[in-house]
Amino acid sequence: MIDPVTLAVLKGRLEQIADEMDATLFRSAFNPIIAEAHDASHGLYHAQSGATLVQGKSGLPIFVGAMSFAVKAVIEKAARDGDLADGDVYLFNDPYDGGTHLSDFKLVRPFYRGGAVFCYLASVGHWHDVGGNVPGNYNPVATESFQEGMLIPPVKLYVKGELRQDIIDILQANSRQPRSLYGDLNGQINALDLGARRLGALLDEYGDGIVDDALGELQARAARLMAANIADLPDGTYSCDDWLDNDGIADEPLKIALDLTVRGDRMTLDFSRSADACAGPVNIARSTAVASCYVVIKHIFTDVPANAGVLEPIEIILPEGSLLSATAPKPVGGYTETILRIIDVVFGAVAQIAPERTNGCAYGTINALSLAGHRADGSRWVMFSFFGGGHGGHPEGDGLNHANAPISTATIPPVEILEAAYPVMFTRWALRPDSGGPGRHRGGLGACYEIELLEQKADVFLFGERGKFAPPGVLGGRPGALNIFTYDQDDGEHTPPLKSKMVGMKIRRGQRLHLNSPGGGGYGRPFARSPDAVARDVALGYVTAEAAARDYGVVLNGDGSVDAKATGALRKDAGQ
Repeated sequence: MIDPVTLAVLKGRLEQIADEMDATLFRSAFNPIIAEAHDASHGLYHAQSGATLVQGKSGLPIFVGAMSFAVKAVIEKAARDGDLADGDVYLFNDPYDGGTHLSDFKLVRPFYRGGAVFCYLASVGHWHDVGGNVPGNYNPVATESFQEGMLIPPVKLYVKGELRQDIIDILQANSRQPRSLYGDLNGQINALDLGARRLGALLDEYGDGIVDDALGELQARAARLMAANIADLPDGTYSCDDWLDNDGIADEPLKIALDLTVRGDRMTLDFSRSADACAGPVNIARSTAVASCYVVIKHIFTDVPANAGVLEPIEIILPEGSLLSATAPKPVGGYTETILRIIDVVFGAVAQIAPERTNGCAYGTINALSLAGHRADGSRWVMFSFFGGGHGGHPEGDGLNHANAPISTATIPPVEILEAAYPVMFTRWALRPDSGGPGRHRGGLGACYEIELLEQKADVFLFGERGKFAPPGVLGGRPGALNIFTYDQDDGEHTPPLKSKMVGMKIRRGQRLHLNSPGGGGYGRPFARSPDAVARDVALGYVTAEAAARDYGVVLNGDGSVDAKATGALRKDAGQ
């Protein structure tokens, strides 16, 4: 058995390899969604099963869970073809055989030692544009994946170390941003090269056997620790339901429902009551749903090492034909919105049995916004970005203001980068008062964005959520604010008919887009919040004086101090 000190050292060294792969891509990618927002990930995967062995800490956790399915797809294809060789690199973006959506391109490389595959190295990154009907690929009215972009099955980009330029030619011919695609692809290739060098050096130093033993022990320890955490929870079944606004086609809500069952040291996540697969692009593949469960379990049980062992004591039930187990060619472009709702219902169910481990729901949408047009010189430009909102209040304090979605450790692309890259000007980028859900611990604030077009004209596409169903609080906490989007036209401001999704918007120079993102849900009863904390929120502009009285029962004097007598009377009248 490997000794604990060596195991700890190897754990750090292996994680460092994945972290360096992340950093290599972030520093070399051409498109801001990877370079600035870090919408990518790297890891090491099991040679036979494709299971996650090691993940980088800087990339998107949702990718780490989904990539095990992607690596498994490569293993199965190589077995069918019988031609796997040292120096091969597979490339693909099939969302039904590896998860997520068409924008996320995966590169998978077998790592050989002594003539056999020791493990697989994998890279995934969100490319700027991969064809389809909508620039940036978030098409909210797609009814099949062909309208979302090009779909590439697992193919060899490298054969025994030799690059197939024809594959790159095909990819570039199908993108509105071929130069960006080429740069991102080469960044991923370089990340895999660096990972192979670093892993080879580690194996030379410690020996293949010891490193392999360490990988096996880390997975076994994750499974044992996860089972022990589950055993500490009370047995029973706990349910939580939430809703998507619509699928972008029909204006009807879609249920995401969970029945969470604890029996001893086993947990079942049963999503059988969720909506059937829909016409629009909020479906997700089974692999994506499983990866979402991996992410939220890691949020709740933070002490468990991040590898495939996390899910060993957990059964996930996703019935065929569900919104959460869609098959080709159902559209899946808006997968981010649906996995965020999976995270929300798991938080809601866990709040009933382990409130110390959960929190109010985060803002629940990435608000994927695309603007596209032509510059004065005729060149094409495509701006795709996502935007922040509030995180939920939690047992230890208030939620984060203007954070990124809990599917990732990504960052919101900086305004300076967006303005430098695209013909737009942000005339407002500010926190949104009263958007955080009231609670003993307040939800974090959403944001107010205002974007002015500087070119002659542009097409606008929005893919968001939480326009009708606000982010819930837990344990008596109140919901955060709804998502609100408007856009200028010659006759004034307009709102999308479906609230959070729309194509076909056209704006001209000087007209603006207005996005007010949701805040997070509150944690605990609002009247349990300290009046001094409420007064501080008002002083900082987080909460208005009117909302302080209405939501918290706190009355302030003209100088901003708490009127203790009036506050006591108001809270007493409210029965608090």
